Amino acid sequence: MSVVGGIAFHAVGAAFAALCYTPQKKVVNWSWQTYWLAQAFICWFLLPILVAWITIPELLQVLQEAPKDAMWKAFALGLAYGIGGTAFGLAIKYIGFSLTYAISIGLSCVIGTLLPPLVKGELGEVLSQSGSQWIIMGMLSGILGIAFCGVAGRFKEIDLSRINGNKGTTFSVAKGLPLCILAGVLSALYGFAIDQGEPIADIAFEHGAGTFQTNVVYIFSNTGAFITTAVYCIFLHNKNKTWREYRLSKSPQLNLNYILAAITGFLWYSQFFFYGLGHVRMGQYKFTSWAIHMIMLVLFSMVAGLALKEWTHARKKTIFVLALAILVLLFAVFSLTVGNSNAT
Repeated sequence: MSVVGGIAFHAVGAAFAALCYTPQKKVVNWSWQTYWLAQAFICWFLLPILVAWITIPELLQVLQEAPKDAMWKAFALGLAYGIGGTAFGLAIKYIGFSLTYAISIGLSCVIGTLLPPLVKGELGEVLSQSGSQWIIMGMLSGILGIAFCGVAGRFKEIDLSRINGNKGTTFSVAKGLPLCILAGVLSALYGFAIDQGEPIADIAFEHGAGTFQTNVVYIFSNTGAFITTAVYCIFLHNKNKTWREYRLSKSPQLNLNYILAAITGFLWYSQFFFYGLGHVRMGQYKFTSWAIHMIMLVLFSMVAGLALKEWTHARKKTIFVLALAILVLLFAVFSLTVGNSNAT
């Protein structure tokens, strides 16, 4: 039951992640860097500290007792994750959302899942235990499903280009693919950051944090991501002279922009809040949390796209590939759930 509960928490977190970008569509008169820095402040800086303060008993004592090397590792890996997020955003500009998602998330799913046990020298032992065949099958199915999503997404982009024309297109595999690979590799390090920060979470558990123990790690991993994100956004602000957008006027739209940025930050942080609640319930195959999160994120993103009618003008072939992708992703989640259940 613990594993099923863990999967459910991962599903909630992934659903928040799939929806976190939707408020951006209503933002007006803000450049990308203005919106991105505003929501990043909420997601990567404010909420990790606030939620840890609320959910971790004796937080200051926990921070005093926690190993300093674990803090620095989680922080440094968070820095790298922030760079990966920026590379992801740039890759979308050159090869589109769908291919960027498929390549980056696919790489992140594999690397982020296998890296922690590999670094500890436990991968061979873990994969030889009960339920491991389901874990392997779930991983492979997840990668295949993500690839199908990429194909479906690319078909959709082609379908829409036939309707809207190719005016202003910047499609370039030569520029986008390296950014995709960079984004996938560095984004995978967030799961590793949580793993390396586990000694901090253990101290929090001893002080009564219970299943909220992972929240203390986010203070370091998310702050690292915020710093690299902020550096890039500040660079763009200075380059494009867009600082004034934060105070253009006292209009209702400006207030709405701030609200939308706050909602985005809340949704984005919520995925990690529920990720932590799911992660501590995964038992022997806890390292699969990142794969489950990534697979569900892609799954819910595709379903959200359907609900928001983003596939309305797609051809039947495109919809068929999308449906196949969703079925494969559902099987991947089922397989990983069975594998984790058999191991406990």
